[in-house]
Amino acid sequence: MPPISTLPNHTAHLSRRTCVAGLLASPFVLTARAATPSRTTIRIGQTTALSGPLGDLGLAMHNGAKACFTGVNARGGIQGIPIELIVKDDGYDATRALANAVELINDPQMFALFNCMGTPMTAAILPKVKDSGIPLFAPFTGALSVRPKDMRNVFYIRPSYPDEGEQLVQHLDTIGTRRISVAYQNNSFGKEIYEGVRLAMERRKMTAPRTVTVETDSSNVAEAAASIAAHPPEALLVGIAGKPAVDFIRAFRRQRKAVALYSLSILGTAQTLRDLGPDGVGIALSQVVPMPGNSNTPVVREFQLAWKALGVAQEPSHLALEGFINAKAFVLAMQRAGKDATREAFINSTWKLGRQDLGGFDLRFTAPGIHASRFIELTMVGQGGRFIR
Repeated sequence: MPPISTLPNHTAHLSRRTCVAGLLASPFVLTARAATPSRTTIRIGQTTALSGPLGDLGLAMHNGAKACFTGVNARGGIQGIPIELIVKDDGYDATRALANAVELINDPQMFALFNCMGTPMTAAILPKVKDSGIPLFAPFTGALSVRPKDMRNVFYIRPSYPDEGEQLVQHLDTIGTRRISVAYQNNSFGKEIYEGVRLAMERRKMTAPRTVTVETDSSNVAEAAASIAAHPPEALLVGIAGKPAVDFIRAFRRQRKAVALYSLSILGTAQTLRDLGPDGVGIALSQVVPMPGNSNTPVVREFQLAWKALGVAQEPSHLALEGFINAKAFVLAMQRAGKDATREAFINSTWKLGRQDLGGFDLRFTAPGIHASRFIELTMVGQGGRFIR
């Protein structure tokens, strides 16, 4: 069996016995049979942050996907053909992501790009994706600005950042919280979060929020925190991810511990919550997948077993579960298209899937630029970085 993924300076090999032990049979996995000469692997490529300030996000999602693909391959792959996931680290840098994507697309055996991470990175690679016609499956961004409605080869799963922002603003409005500030990352990702929140507040005739921007290198977190703290709101919505989010929240908590903090799903990695420690307790987060500890949900049970079998050091998280679900959706789409499907046949087949239940998690691909999942729920960070609802 070829490697599920290729990581810089890492190996990604699991024995067949390890993979099979602890994995439940997936309804989307067929038994093994001999590969046809036309295709020996289904090769898909991923550019994501495995290092840098948002490296914990990218690694969590990558490992979640790898857990799924490892289990699929252990049971025979896609009609006897294994999936090979090639991953390249871009450090959350758009220039590196574009170079990675070009290299992956130029590989004549590359079938699709999968779960590439970040709004600036997605914006950088979309022109190449459009020119090549390669499928781009489940890019990790909620930004509407990188969800073109004229590209049938791009499939989005997670709801948009404005959808998450709408959920948070609706909650705040319901409980009577009207004085809201927003701290957002100074890039296209953060600006889209802010714009979604602003519009949601405008629709409810709420006062426009006071805002600050935070640089991705954390260079201005002290200044940004002081600016908000000088005019303390009832609630502060944090549209920042990874290390800069940790640095900003710590700086703000030192000045205003009593202000309620809200954020989007991208904040809730195990590493981020571990780094925040007590400063993370009480933060309310929107989530776009179920609780990764809720074994009553079938897809979560499957994820938990696959994650344990993978044996990685990372703790299971919402983002790891999201990577797993994205991989499971790709497997389903590939199963329906067939192991020898062309890219165009895969694209056409995926648009015809209709509503699918992945085990307590529904999705339906309806039109280019529209996300397939509608799942959003609110959670809160409890003691020890554990989520509660």
